[in-house]
Parts: sequence; structure tokens; C-alpha cells
Amino acid sequence: MARGHRPAVTAEAARRAVEAVWRIESARIVGAVTRFTGDFGLAEDVAQEAFAEALASWPESGVPERPGAWLLTTARRRAIDAFRRRAGRDVRYATLAGDLSRGSPADGDMLWDPDAIDDDLLALMFTTCHPVLSREARIALTLRTVGGLSSDEIARAFLIPVPTVQARITRAKKSLAAASVRFAVPPAAERGKRLGSVLNAVYVIFTEGSSATSGDDWIRHDLAREALRLARVLVRLQPMPEAYGLLALLELTSARFPARLDADGGPVLLEDQNRRLWDRSAIARGRASLARAAGPNGFGAYGLQAAIAECHDIAPSVADTDWERIVLLYRALRRRSPSPVVDLNHAVAVSMATGPAEGLDLVDELVAGGALSGFHPLHVVRGEMLARLGRHAEARDHFLRAAAMCTNAAERALLERKAAAATAAAPG
Repeated sequence: MARGHRPAVTAEAARRAVEAVWRIESARIVGAVTRFTGDFGLAEDVAQEAFAEALASWPESGVPERPGAWLLTTARRRAIDAFRRRAGRDVRYATLAGDLSRGSPADGDMLWDPDAIDDDLLALMFTTCHPVLSREARIALTLRTVGGLSSDEIARAFLIPVPTVQARITRAKKSLAAASVRFAVPPAAERGKRLGSVLNAVYVIFTEGSSATSGDDWIRHDLAREALRLARVLVRLQPMPEAYGLLALLELTSARFPARLDADGGPVLLEDQNRRLWDRSAIARGRASLARAAGPNGFGAYGLQAAIAECHDIAPSVADTDWERIVLLYRALRRRSPSPVVDLNHAVAVSMATGPAEGLDLVDELVAGGALSGFHPLHVVRGEMLARLGRHAEARDHFLRAAAMCTNAAERALLERKAAAATAAAPG
């Protein structure tokens, strides 16, 4: 085969390749184009256009040897076209378009600066978390642009409708443009105003990576690794207790990744994991960060979650876990950061500490409240408690309801197996 020519691929193979590259490269492409154009909205738009063009052209031309460089070159060209259309209104646009055009079209790395990648990503995060935006808009835009999450995935993460997510992202981009927000990591004195939103965005990116809400894989290692890397950078940039709390949580949670999948990539639940496979170095790093996570008023929300993760990581088994301490930590977390999901996790801890009957009472209160009606883990938890109480037929129904609501193929298969086991255990 001649150099430069690649074999054609099916539309499905091209789609999978584009999705994989999007997860890995989209934030860097947006950051690099924003750095050179100074226009975040344009950079985000042309990045989306580049990926759309890949979906159309890669089935015939094949997946490039360097897909990230191909996408960056395409996005750059789209940016040049946009600047040229504006050239009649502003000489600066014409000058910048000329500067970008002088790079070789084949040189897809002309915007990459290996020493500035972290700065680009952090600048992108601090831009999307600017105080001019509402908290909800900051997080939605950051997850879309930095985390590469779809509107569907963001909606599931926050239990809100997809149109609401899309509207927030659209308004956020317009607000940033109207306020002429500069693309840069802000001075230290200004970071505190945005740090909470940045930390929350990193947390949600990691959560999606550690337990994917959709797709075929239960763990999306690319997202989890990127979130962990960003958390480490944030600690260096802003060494505050809550930043250390988040880093501790991510280290202590990711330590269990090596045991969370079986040989076929299927989920392995905590009680069935081979704890000898856990990453002891990650546990040590997490505990070291946790030691620096307490502020004047104790742990913040991330520190409390990290302390819970530590209880799991140092326990020799599920039965020997300090569930009483976990219950106390969840009670503190409910006061610090109340939410129905925290309430559900508290109910699980109570069921392990004092028995499934008491835990089920708490879950029934959540069911009656209706706040988690579209949240499939609610039915998983209720099914587990019912099974422990010997009410297998009811447990089966909840596992099947959870499986029907679940959009991750690996987790859905696990829930269907649980339903089958409950059916086999049911009398008659």
C-alpha cells in the first residue's frame, strides 16, 4: 500500500475511532485553538466541526495514523475560514488568519506545545468555570469541553433533562463571549472564586470514568486518568485542603480499579474483588493526601468521601470493614453536602452496620420522596437489601427494573445475572 493511503473502514468502526479520539484529544484541541485564536466559543465550535468531518470522511479515507493531529489541522482550517469571513470587519482577524495559514497544512502539530499542555487544559477549565457563569453552567460547559461528555451523559450525572443541559451550555458560551473572558489560568488571588467549580468538574469527570453511565465499558480509564492528572495539577497550583481531599478520593478510588473488572471486562463488585490486586501505591498516595485534607472545620465534602474510601481500602474484607465509622462519615457528609444520592449511600452503610431491615426503611423513605425516581442504582440497592432479607421475588423485580433503566451494557448484564440468581433463589 502506498505511503499516505489508508484502508477504508466501516462507518461503525469510524464512529468508534472518532468517539475514542474525542475522549482523549477534544480538550487539548479546544485548548490549543483557543490559545492561538483567543476565542473559546469559536474553538469549541470548530472542534465539533472537525469531529463531524471525521465521521463523514474516515469511513472512506481510513483512520489517520495520527488522528489527533488530523483533527487539530481540520479545526485550525475551520478557524481560519471563520476569521477570513470576519476579515472585512476587523483587520486583526485577517492578520491572525494569515499567521495560521502560513503553517504547513500537513503539520498537524503546529499548535501543540508539549510544555504547555497542562496550562492549556487548566486555562480551559478556569475559563469554563469563570464566575460570570452560574455554577450549573460552569460544570456543564466544563464537562462537555474538558471531559468530553455528551449532553446525555451530563444529564444522567445530574439527573436533569438533556434539553436543560444543552440550554446551559449554549447560554454559557454566549455569556463568556459577551464578557470577553480571557483564556488563561487566573492569578492566584482570583483562583479561589473558581476552584470549587473546577474541583467539582474534575470529580464528575472521574465519576463518569470510574462507573460509566453509557457504552460497553464499565470503567473508562481515559476519563479517570485525565481527572486524576488534573487533580494532581490543581493541588500543585492551589494546595488547599479541599483540593487535597479530592486528590485523596480519586487516588483511593482508582486503587481498586485493577480488581473491578474480570477477564472479559465485566464488573466485579466490592465483595467479590481480589484485594491483593489493589494498587497499594495509590492507597499510600491517597492516605498521604487525606492527611492534608482537613481544614480548620475538619474535612470538606471530598475529604469525607476520601475518608470513606480509605475505610474500604484498608479493610481486609467487606465483613471486616468499619461500617460504623462509615455511617458516621456519611452523616457528616449529609450535613456538609446534602443530596439524595448521599442519602442512598448512607442507607447502604446503615444496612451493612446494623442490618438490611433498617437500611431498607431508609431506602423506602427515598422512594416515597421521589427525588431518585429515574436513578437506577436506587433499585439496585433496594434489590440487594430485599435479597438479604430473603424476599427474592421482590429483589428480582428491582434488579430487572434497574437493568431496564441502565444504559451501560456491562452493568446491565450484571444486573440481569442478579435478577436470574434472585429468580433461582425465590421459593416455588
